[in-house]
Amino acid sequence: MTTQMHLAAQYLAAAGISFVDKKDDDSHTNLGFSVEKETLYTRKLDNKPIVLSLSYDLFTLEWNDASSKSTLRLDGTTHAEVIQWINRMANNSNTSVPYSYDIHYELPYQIKDDYVFKLEDASTLQQLKEQRILAHTVLREFLDRNKLDSEIRIWPHHFDTGAFAPLEDEAGLAIGLGLAIPDESHSEYYFYISAYQGHDGVDTANFKSLSLGEWKNEGFKGAILPVTDVNKNNGVTFFEEALSIYKN
Repeated sequence: MTTQMHLAAQYLAAAGISFVDKKDDDSHTNLGFSVEKETLYTRKLDNKPIVLSLSYDLFTLEWNDASSKSTLRLDGTTHAEVIQWINRMANNSNTSVPYSYDIHYELPYQIKDDYVFKLEDASTLQQLKEQRILAHTVLREFLDRNKLDSEIRIWPHHFDTGAFAPLEDEAGLAIGLGLAIPDESHSEYYFYISAYQGHDGVDTANFKSLSLGEWKNEGFKGAILPVTDVNKNNGVTFFEEALSIYKN
């Protein structure tokens, strides 16, 4: 279900590309996550109160504007049908430009017009939802405790929940942290944190071991913690401990 949700999130990213003013850091494409509604959602589209969202709980897309709400069930729907539906919604909302499914980055899988979304495993989808809720809750708590200023956003390219904040210390470090989907660093969803001096990742080779998680220094330089059996408290502890080591 990770692949299907990653693909479905691209409709939201394409809406950002189509309808939101372009930002150099690509933040016009990234997505919010609502813990209360259990959805991913775009920024406001076309400078209007229009939002496209993706529900983990219902496996649906939802188009909201000031006067109406329309829902598309993804299960059994083709890629081409989704595009047609979003175009129809945009037209009904009188957007200033049409919707275009035209993303400018490569995904690890391709989607064609006849691709059909399938709700293959509802229990897995609920687990993925709980992981997003955990990530948002842990990151919010950690950022607030440490008085760090960052949005918490989901980046559609790698589909990670992420935050980035300067530490404003003498070393001039900034940290990136979040929840990543399975990749070459780990076969499970995992929390990660890394520090940067300018554009360069901080070397972790001589850091002391963590009580939770582990340091990586090949390719990705930082700490990771698989989220299996992780709760809010030890998730925050992982980030706090890693940050303390970076600072010292």
